[in-house]
Amino acid sequence: MTVEAGVSVVDLFCGAGGLSHGFRREGFSIAAGIDLDDRCRYAFETNNHAPFTCRDLEELASPFRPGARKVLIGCAPCQPYSPYSRKYRRGGDDPKWHLLTDFAQLAADLKPDVVSMENVPHLLTFRQGHPFRGFVARLEEAGYQVAFGKLYGPAYGLPQQRTRLVLVASLLGPVALPAPTHAPAAYPTVDEAIGNLAPIPAGGTDIADRLHRAQNLSRLNLARIRASRPGGTWEDWPEHLVAPCHQRHTGRTFRAVYGRMEGDRPAPTLTTQFFSYGSGRFGHPSQDRALSLREGAVLQGFAPDYAFVPPDAEVGFERLGRMIGNAVPVAMAQAVARSIKAHLQDHS
Repeated sequence: MTVEAGVSVVDLFCGAGGLSHGFRREGFSIAAGIDLDDRCRYAFETNNHAPFTCRDLEELASPFRPGARKVLIGCAPCQPYSPYSRKYRRGGDDPKWHLLTDFAQLAADLKPDVVSMENVPHLLTFRQGHPFRGFVARLEEAGYQVAFGKLYGPAYGLPQQRTRLVLVASLLGPVALPAPTHAPAAYPTVDEAIGNLAPIPAGGTDIADRLHRAQNLSRLNLARIRASRPGGTWEDWPEHLVAPCHQRHTGRTFRAVYGRMEGDRPAPTLTTQFFSYGSGRFGHPSQDRALSLREGAVLQGFAPDYAFVPPDAEVGFERLGRMIGNAVPVAMAQAVARSIKAHLQDHS
């Protein structure tokens, strides 16, 4: 029996299952996914072959498989810790602010062999008294050896310029973060990731894949994207296409909107609005539209056949944009899983 086959993995704040799926790809058995958004149940269970539990952490009994090594993983909702959140400076106003504290307390109570947490790198800028500092301190008080730092997605095979904070902690001995697997010259690109998907127009849907669906564009935005070059900005447009807010002095610094991605580079960091042309540099490199839902999922590391909704369910941009954009990128999850697998082998 391989080491990972004798390990039970529980995923907190599991969402659509990106973190669990990375561990599953590396041979781990997923015992359960825990999340309060029951709309993620289908995606998590269908792709990870594990039960989804819709329950608050405070009501959670031990969900690990008896007799197995225990690994607790999770990504607490990152919105309250993001510098783009209006509330992040007043974190106490957001009930999600304290989820890291709850995560640490659950780890201290359940005593899994290994704990791993992923979140926004901005957490590293906070000083003592912030939930992340408390998270680390609580694990250390419980006997864990802790390592944390920033991982850059393309260095681990993700076709997206996404940087995340990753923490790994163990009761078994010293731990290390995963080493990069890709040199800059080998970073995966947008064209390599989504270039083989069927061409579709703005407002169109691939008949073979309902998630390969692009949001419609107004006549004005269609003219704007046709005037856009990969990697360029709205400053490249004729003046009559420039939005009034960007013509004002206060708006001229907002260049990372209404842009096309570059096909020969990793994609920019995806947000939950990646399907919207005006919300970032989310224009397709060569087609006159924004990213489709499926393209966003592939750039997040999901396989092209990852099922997010039942066959008869509505494919909604807002709902699926949040589900995909909030997911832990699968390639980065795999890198962490490989690191934990090696650690467990060293202490088997």
